Amino acid sequence: MGEVTMIAVDLAKRLFQVHGARADGSVAFRKTLTRARFLPFLAAQPRCVVAMEACATAHGWGREIMKLGHEVRLIPPAYVKPFVKRHKNDAADAEAIAEAAVRPTMRFVAVKTQEQQASAMLFRSRDLFVRQRTQLINALRGHLAEYGLVAPRGVAQVDRLAKALEEGADLPEDVVVLARMLLEQIAVLDARVAELDERMRAASRASGTARRLQTMPGIGPVTALAVETFAPAMASFRRGRDFAAWLGLTPLQHSSGGKQRLGKTSKMGQRDIRRLLITGAMAVVRSAVRTPPPVGSWIGNMLARKPRMLVAIALANKMARTIWAMLTREEDYRDPAGAAC
Repeated sequence: MGEVTMIAVDLAKRLFQVHGARADGSVAFRKTLTRARFLPFLAAQPRCVVAMEACATAHGWGREIMKLGHEVRLIPPAYVKPFVKRHKNDAADAEAIAEAAVRPTMRFVAVKTQEQQASAMLFRSRDLFVRQRTQLINALRGHLAEYGLVAPRGVAQVDRLAKALEEGADLPEDVVVLARMLLEQIAVLDARVAELDERMRAASRASGTARRLQTMPGIGPVTALAVETFAPAMASFRRGRDFAAWLGLTPLQHSSGGKQRLGKTSKMGQRDIRRLLITGAMAVVRSAVRTPPPVGSWIGNMLARKPRMLVAIALANKMARTIWAMLTREEDYRDPAGAAC
């Protein structure tokens, strides 16, 4: 029957389910291992393919398993689900991973390095602090609006509310105390976000890839670092449209019988990069509205016929394709003749 050639692992916090398969697809073993026994067990196995779902802890385990000489394949969980037979449990999940890993057309996720995961943590931490700051600002605006103190949206408008409190607005004492607590917490988060922004700018300056990406209008240090951190190697995409589709910036297809039907933007890809590209594209669109682009340019023609948000989505798609071309050819951004983007 031969020795095991594939080991599929269903990761968990404490107990790992492993499924060993031979070259002919027959089952070699099914085992449940604790964290302490997991790596020693793999070290005792012959060199083979170890497949796992691409979850949060898979990259750390993948690096350790590669040190043992095994080949690691990480599979997106959505691609494993169709191979689960009937009932779902750890053993069925591990078997499904083994089935998915041997498909010739399966798409795998590259194992991230520690540096890539550190950059991801930097990005996620900043994103968390920004969301918390937004929640606090909205809470402060909402509470004070009940007493007639109204300020526009935005971080820059918080000072207006703070000034009203300092000028002795006619408010109950408890409201003043609680509002000052919220203001103090907002100030703390402002400092945290500013510190992480400086770290991201420093990381972008130190990276040749990030510097190259920032030559494109609409891409700043945060977006450049996000592309470098979360996107796989551009060589894994055959063309720029494949990268745009991976980001979820292409239309959703409902085609059948040779008739092409395209729907809304799929939003099925990497949401962080997609969100930042759309934000950057919207900034370019606003600039084009304030300062009209050259006659006959793509963005000028689009703005004349389509709503701004639709133009921003289309521009984000173009930016994704351009990113693929820039990184594949190792070239800086080249402004098309007569175009604003």
